[in-house]
Amino acid sequence: MHMNFRFWILALAASGVFMALPAQAQKSQLADFVVAVVNSEPITNSEVQAAVQRVTEQLKAQRQPVPGAEELRQGVLERLISDRVQLQLAAESGIRIDDAAVDLAEQNLARQNQLDVETFRQRMAKEGISATALRTQLRDQLALTRLREREVDGRVRISDQDVDRALLEQQSTNSDPLAQEINLAQLLVAVPEKADEAQVSQLQARAQALLARMRAGEDFTALVKQYSDADRSKSGEFGLRRADRYPPSFVQATQSVAVGSVADLVRSGAGFHILKVLERRAPSAMTRTVVQSHANHILLRTGPALSQAAAQAKLAEIRQQIVAGKTDFASAARENSQDGSAAQGGDLGWASPGMFVPEFEEVMNRLTELQISNPVVSRFGVHLIQLLERRRVDLSPREVRELVRNQLRESKLDEAYAAWTRDVRERAYVELREPPQ
Repeated sequence: MHMNFRFWILALAASGVFMALPAQAQKSQLADFVVAVVNSEPITNSEVQAAVQRVTEQLKAQRQPVPGAEELRQGVLERLISDRVQLQLAAESGIRIDDAAVDLAEQNLARQNQLDVETFRQRMAKEGISATALRTQLRDQLALTRLREREVDGRVRISDQDVDRALLEQQSTNSDPLAQEINLAQLLVAVPEKADEAQVSQLQARAQALLARMRAGEDFTALVKQYSDADRSKSGEFGLRRADRYPPSFVQATQSVAVGSVADLVRSGAGFHILKVLERRAPSAMTRTVVQSHANHILLRTGPALSQAAAQAKLAEIRQQIVAGKTDFASAARENSQDGSAAQGGDLGWASPGMFVPEFEEVMNRLTELQISNPVVSRFGVHLIQLLERRRVDLSPREVRELVRNQLRESKLDEAYAAWTRDVRERAYVELREPPQ
């Protein structure tokens, strides 16, 4: 099975695609039979076919390639087996989902569809899912979520030594030019504010000639003291400072220049600058400058009553209304989002890198200020993201360690979940059966 297909199988499982099996999908199978037995519980061919149909619809809606029929069927069957084993384990380990939790989940689904609970149940019944079946599916999903949180989250421990090692590795490989400290010296050939084109060309030629003399071996300090139109008291030296305290054009021009060498001319409103790199230091292991993002989002949680495709379509419609000026993002979030931030208009506050799941953060990082994303699928559901603003801030040593700890935990959670799923599956008794002849 291809890795990309495995990813989609896992993603679709998280969205509830394997838990929701409409009655009409099962009735369409004229001759049903058992295809697998999981610790004495059967999985039928109709269950597999219904899930295959749902996965196919999801992949097509997301414009993803659909695997061959047998590959798709095998992947879906494995996912059904895995979920069945985990539900059995949840029951054996004493996980019980009370009616109040199911009531809340059902109310959230109804509100998401802008219906009261009774009308929502009637609508689901028309689609072949009875109120009893829906509540059973919701109960199973809640049980799986609690089991995975307890079993997987408890396996991930990030020690102080793990954080120390990661900080040392990051420090040795840090290539962010704005995170470094540099000491530059300059010789400035000033250009008067009202200089005409001929004057500018003449002054540029003068600066170019001085640059050539430096590169030919003449002493930089001597030339600064003789020709610079800027402060000469420290031989044009700025002093060691973090790169983001220099003009961006200075950082860009000197980024690949070796210590002791001079960069190409830099033009600014003041004139032509000749810059020499005197010193460059990597950032301290315990200080860091990061770019933080301030964003809003709307989250729709997918499940038995709302597929990924339906959630994406609904958020696309909401996005269109916002762009057209018919509503604003905050109002739409308060009315539709199923996240705790809904009451604040979807406001997520300032976030450092690594605070959100990768699939969310990658899209957010590509947005420009006030831009709204297309619907984004994550392990939590489907999001609409609006970037409000960005800023570069210093993190305290404690914040740096917490940021690194969160990043390590996120990466290890994925590994732990995959390992746990394999372990649970391997310990189960599974009998695969051939179709009747």
